[in-house]
Amino acid sequence: MIRSKFENQLQELTKNVIFMGALCEDVISKSVQFLKTDDSYLVNNVIKTYQKIEQLERDIEEQCLKLLLRQQPVAKDLRRVSAVLKMVYDMKRIGAQAAEIGEIINQGHIQPGRELDHLQSMVSHVVEMVTISIDAFVHDDESLANQVIQNDNTVDQEFDTIKMDLMTYFSGSDVDGEHAIDVLMVAKYIERIGDHTVNIAKWIIFSITGQLEGDD
Repeated sequence: MIRSKFENQLQELTKNVIFMGALCEDVISKSVQFLKTDDSYLVNNVIKTYQKIEQLERDIEEQCLKLLLRQQPVAKDLRRVSAVLKMVYDMKRIGAQAAEIGEIINQGHIQPGRELDHLQSMVSHVVEMVTISIDAFVHDDESLANQVIQNDNTVDQEFDTIKMDLMTYFSGSDVDGEHAIDVLMVAKYIERIGDHTVNIAKWIIFSITGQLEGDD
Protein backbone atom coordinates (compact mmCIF):
# COMPACT_ATOMS: atom_id res chain seq x y z
CA MET A 1 0.00 0.00 0.00
CA ILE A 2 2.80 2.39 0.94
CA ARG A 3 4.76 1.47 -2.22
CA SER A 4 1.65 1.95 -4.37
CA LYS A 5 1.17 5.45 -2.95
CA PHE A 6 4.81 6.23 -3.59
CA GLU A 7 4.54 5.02 -7.20
CA ASN A 8 1.52 7.27 -7.74
CA GLN A 9 3.43 10.24 -6.34
CA LEU A 10 6.37 9.47 -8.62
CA GLN A 11 4.03 9.38 -11.61
CA GLU A 12 2.60 12.75 -10.62
CA LEU A 13 6.13 14.11 -10.30
CA THR A 14 6.98 12.81 -13.77
CA LYS A 15 3.87 14.45 -15.23
CA ASN A 16 4.90 17.80 -13.76
CA VAL A 17 8.42 17.47 -15.17
CA ILE A 18 6.95 16.68 -18.60
CA PHE A 19 4.70 19.74 -18.35
CA MET A 20 7.61 21.93 -17.28
CA GLY A 21 9.62 20.65 -20.23
CA ALA A 22 6.76 21.48 -22.60
CA LEU A 23 6.63 25.01 -21.19
CA CYS A 24 10.38 25.36 -21.77
CA GLU A 25 9.99 24.29 -25.39
CA ASP A 26 7.13 26.76 -25.79
CA VAL A 27 8.91 29.74 -24.24
CA ILE A 28 12.10 29.15 -26.26
CA SER A 29 10.14 29.00 -29.52
CA LYS A 30 8.03 32.06 -28.75
CA SER A 31 11.02 34.13 -27.64
CA VAL A 32 12.29 34.37 -31.22
CA GLN A 33 8.92 34.85 -32.89
CA PHE A 34 9.40 38.59 -32.39
CA LEU A 35 11.87 38.32 -35.26
CA LYS A 36 8.90 37.73 -37.55
CA THR A 37 6.20 39.83 -35.94
CA ASP A 38 5.78 42.81 -33.64
CA ASP A 39 3.13 41.44 -31.30
CA SER A 40 2.61 42.65 -27.73
CA TYR A 41 0.59 39.48 -27.08
CA LEU A 42 3.73 37.41 -27.60
CA VAL A 43 5.69 39.59 -25.18
CA ASN A 44 3.12 39.05 -22.45
CA ASN A 45 2.79 35.38 -23.32
CA VAL A 46 6.52 34.75 -22.93
CA ILE A 47 6.52 36.49 -19.54
CA LYS A 48 3.49 34.52 -18.35
CA THR A 49 4.99 31.25 -19.55
CA TYR A 50 8.18 31.96 -17.63
CA GLN A 51 6.13 32.72 -14.52
CA LYS A 52 4.44 29.32 -14.89
CA ILE A 53 7.87 27.70 -15.15
CA GLU A 54 8.98 29.44 -11.96
CA GLN A 55 5.87 28.29 -10.12
CA LEU A 56 6.30 24.74 -11.37
CA GLU A 57 9.87 24.69 -10.12
CA ARG A 58 8.63 25.57 -6.63
CA ASP A 59 5.83 22.99 -6.82
CA ILE A 60 8.14 20.23 -8.02
CA GLU A 61 10.74 21.03 -5.38
CA GLU A 62 8.04 20.72 -2.73
CA GLN A 63 6.93 17.38 -4.19
CA CYS A 64 10.51 16.10 -4.18
CA LEU A 65 11.16 17.13 -0.61
CA LYS A 66 7.96 15.49 0.59
CA LEU A 67 8.90 12.27 -1.20
CA LEU A 68 12.37 12.30 0.34
CA LEU A 69 11.19 13.10 3.85
CA ARG A 70 8.07 10.94 4.05
CA GLN A 71 8.67 7.92 1.82
CA GLN A 72 12.34 7.00 2.39
CA PRO A 73 12.81 5.85 -1.25
CA VAL A 74 15.16 3.04 -2.27
CA ALA A 75 18.41 3.89 -4.07
CA LYS A 76 17.12 4.19 -7.67
CA ASP A 77 14.06 6.19 -6.64
CA LEU A 78 16.25 8.37 -4.46
CA ARG A 79 18.48 9.11 -7.46
CA ARG A 80 15.48 9.94 -9.61
CA VAL A 81 13.98 12.36 -7.11
CA SER A 82 17.38 13.94 -6.42
CA ALA A 83 17.98 14.32 -10.16
CA VAL A 84 14.63 16.04 -10.61
CA LEU A 85 15.57 18.57 -7.93
CA LYS A 86 18.64 19.47 -10.01
CA MET A 87 16.86 19.30 -13.36
CA VAL A 88 14.14 21.79 -12.49
CA TYR A 89 16.74 24.42 -11.60
CA ASP A 90 18.20 24.17 -15.09
CA MET A 91 14.71 24.20 -16.58
CA LYS A 92 13.94 27.40 -14.70
CA ARG A 93 17.17 28.93 -16.03
CA ILE A 94 16.11 27.93 -19.54
CA GLY A 95 12.85 29.80 -19.02
CA ALA A 96 14.64 32.85 -17.63
CA GLN A 97 17.08 33.00 -20.53
CA ALA A 98 14.31 32.55 -23.09
CA ALA A 99 12.49 35.48 -21.49
CA GLU A 100 15.68 37.55 -21.77
CA ILE A 101 15.91 36.65 -25.45
CA GLY A 102 12.33 37.80 -25.97
CA GLU A 103 13.04 41.14 -24.31
CA ILE A 104 16.15 41.75 -26.42
CA ILE A 105 14.50 40.81 -29.71
CA ASN A 106 11.40 42.86 -28.90
CA GLN A 107 13.56 46.00 -28.89
CA GLY A 108 13.66 45.65 -32.68
CA HIS A 109 17.39 46.19 -33.24
CA ILE A 110 18.04 42.86 -34.95
CA GLN A 111 17.79 43.17 -38.72
CA PRO A 112 17.30 40.44 -41.38
CA GLY A 113 20.52 38.76 -42.44
CA ARG A 114 22.67 35.64 -42.30
CA GLU A 115 22.92 35.77 -38.49
CA LEU A 116 19.14 35.61 -38.24
CA ASP A 117 19.08 32.22 -39.98
CA HIS A 118 21.69 30.90 -37.57
CA LEU A 119 19.76 32.19 -34.54
CA GLN A 120 16.60 30.44 -35.67
CA SER A 121 18.57 27.26 -36.40
CA MET A 122 20.11 27.38 -32.92
CA VAL A 123 16.65 27.73 -31.40
CA SER A 124 15.36 24.73 -33.36
CA HIS A 125 18.26 22.64 -32.08
CA VAL A 126 17.89 23.60 -28.41
CA VAL A 127 14.12 22.99 -28.52
CA GLU A 128 14.83 19.54 -29.93
CA MET A 129 17.41 18.96 -27.17
CA VAL A 130 14.82 19.81 -24.50
CA THR A 131 12.32 17.44 -26.13
CA ILE A 132 14.82 14.59 -26.29
CA SER A 133 15.96 15.16 -22.70
CA ILE A 134 12.40 14.88 -21.40
CA ASP A 135 11.90 11.70 -23.44
CA ALA A 136 15.11 10.34 -21.93
CA PHE A 137 13.81 11.13 -18.44
CA VAL A 138 10.41 9.54 -19.02
CA HIS A 139 11.83 6.35 -20.56
CA ASP A 140 15.05 6.10 -18.49
CA ASP A 141 16.93 6.10 -21.79
CA GLU A 142 20.65 6.73 -21.36
CA SER A 143 21.28 6.75 -25.12
CA LEU A 144 18.82 9.62 -25.61
CA ALA A 145 20.46 11.58 -22.81
CA ASN A 146 23.84 11.08 -24.48
CA GLN A 147 22.33 12.23 -27.77
CA VAL A 148 21.41 15.54 -26.11
CA ILE A 149 25.00 15.98 -24.95
CA GLN A 150 26.31 15.28 -28.45
CA ASN A 151 23.79 17.61 -30.10
CA ASP A 152 25.13 20.52 -28.07
CA ASN A 153 28.19 20.47 -30.32
CA THR A 154 26.00 21.68 -33.19
CA VAL A 155 24.69 24.57 -31.11
CA ASP A 156 28.25 25.54 -30.14
CA GLN A 157 29.35 25.42 -33.78
CA GLU A 158 26.49 27.70 -34.83
CA PHE A 159 27.39 30.11 -32.02
CA ASP A 160 30.98 30.20 -33.31
CA THR A 161 29.70 30.83 -36.84
CA ILE A 162 27.63 33.80 -35.64
CA LYS A 163 30.69 35.24 -33.89
CA MET A 164 32.73 34.92 -37.08
CA ASP A 165 29.95 36.52 -39.13
CA LEU A 166 29.80 39.44 -36.72
CA MET A 167 33.56 39.93 -36.93
CA THR A 168 33.22 40.20 -40.71
CA TYR A 169 30.24 42.53 -40.27
CA PHE A 170 32.23 44.86 -38.00
CA SER A 171 35.00 45.09 -40.59
CA GLY A 172 32.58 46.50 -43.16
CA SER A 173 31.04 49.91 -43.57
CA ASP A 174 27.67 51.10 -42.25
CA VAL A 175 27.88 49.00 -39.10
CA ASP A 176 24.81 48.91 -36.82
CA GLY A 177 26.28 48.36 -33.36
CA GLU A 178 22.94 47.71 -31.67
CA HIS A 179 22.10 44.99 -34.19
CA ALA A 180 25.46 43.28 -33.70
CA ILE A 181 25.42 43.43 -29.90
CA ASP A 182 21.85 42.15 -29.68
CA VAL A 183 22.55 39.29 -32.09
CA LEU A 184 25.57 38.27 -30.01
CA MET A 185 23.62 38.48 -26.74
CA VAL A 186 20.75 36.40 -28.10
CA ALA A 187 23.15 33.83 -29.53
CA LYS A 188 24.92 33.58 -26.17
CA TYR A 189 21.62 33.06 -24.33
CA ILE A 190 20.66 30.29 -26.76
CA GLU A 191 24.08 28.69 -26.31
CA ARG A 192 23.57 28.80 -22.53
CA ILE A 193 20.15 27.17 -22.92
CA GLY A 194 21.95 24.36 -24.71
CA ASP A 195 24.36 24.08 -21.78
CA HIS A 196 21.49 23.88 -19.28
CA THR A 197 19.89 21.14 -21.38
CA VAL A 198 23.18 19.22 -21.27
CA ASN A 199 23.10 19.55 -17.47
CA ILE A 200 19.60 18.05 -17.49
CA ALA A 201 20.81 15.14 -19.63
CA LYS A 202 23.71 14.50 -17.24
CA TRP A 203 21.35 14.37 -14.27
CA ILE A 204 19.16 11.93 -16.16
CA ILE A 205 22.20 9.70 -16.72
CA PHE A 206 22.93 9.95 -12.98
CA SER A 207 19.35 8.93 -12.26
CA ILE A 208 19.73 5.84 -14.46
CA THR A 209 23.29 4.76 -13.71
CA GLY A 210 24.21 6.38 -10.41
CA GLN A 211 27.24 7.90 -12.16
CA LEU A 212 27.73 11.65 -12.52
CA GLU A 213 30.25 13.06 -14.98
CA GLY A 214 33.50 13.66 -13.14
CA ASP A 215 32.97 10.72 -10.75
CA ASP A 216 35.83 8.23 -10.51
